[in-house]
Amino acid sequence: MSRSIGLAHIIRHDDGTSTGVWGIYTLQSAFQPIFAFKEGKLSVTAFEGLIRPFRDGEPQSPVSFFGTCQAGDRLHIEALTRTLHLLNAGACLPEEASIFINFDPSVFTDRGIADKALRDMRLVLHEAGIDPRRIVCEVTEQKSASQETLYEFVEALRANGFRIAVDDFGADESDINRIKELKPDIVKFDAHWITHLMESGAGFALLTTMVQGFEAQGIHTVFEGLEESWQLELAERSGASMVQGYVLARPELAPTSFRVFGKGAQQPADEESRTSAAASPSAPASPARPARVFGRKVAP
Repeated sequence: MSRSIGLAHIIRHDDGTSTGVWGIYTLQSAFQPIFAFKEGKLSVTAFEGLIRPFRDGEPQSPVSFFGTCQAGDRLHIEALTRTLHLLNAGACLPEEASIFINFDPSVFTDRGIADKALRDMRLVLHEAGIDPRRIVCEVTEQKSASQETLYEFVEALRANGFRIAVDDFGADESDINRIKELKPDIVKFDAHWITHLMESGAGFALLTTMVQGFEAQGIHTVFEGLEESWQLELAERSGASMVQGYVLARPELAPTSFRVFGKGAQQPADEESRTSAAASPSAPASPARPARVFGRKVAP
């Protein structure tokens, strides 16, 4: 069996985790929990893999790291980061949790590239001991060099048991078209867009209508980037399936402490429980819920 591009740049550690190496950078996986609403409780249902670059032991922003990468290297870095997340997920996440992995559509320029990416995924998943049905392939907002190749790749992913998510949905025409063409299982709403809509009654009504429309089609929804308790309350009221953000838990570098969330651990979706959960080492203390329903600030 051929060795994947990603595995060629991986260093294994005694604790079971892995790091990646790309030039002068060391790459680590961080995972952020995604919570689901169920019968008045919040349960950790999934984790998103996030890359964390380091240079000479000092953390660097992902934006600056990717900004230094040449266009011709993006395909290889894409494979490396995906491989890193899958290996670390197998080593330190609850066995039943779903795993969100980003895919950059701009690197899929022809069928051969897409086919190799799929073969590499299957190889790494076998090595990590992860069932493909746990994987959610999160298609980011970048434009694909070949839309036809992207659609074929997405269909191949789905045929191999993977689920599909569309990231950063913001109700622009291009976003609506992505939904129609990709037919995702999950839609992740853009953090800035949902925050803006939550600040007015009319905006929240529109947001709720869109969530209900997706759910009626069997498409689950994720509100990401939530940082305040009032946003969490409105997310629940809107009918969103899942939520993600600092108000609940921060990302943790692998090896994480998130195995404690395994085996269906739940917490009440009331304020007291949320504050307790958010005060854990993986999250900042949650601010008190404001009295007003819409808007960022509490009236004095």
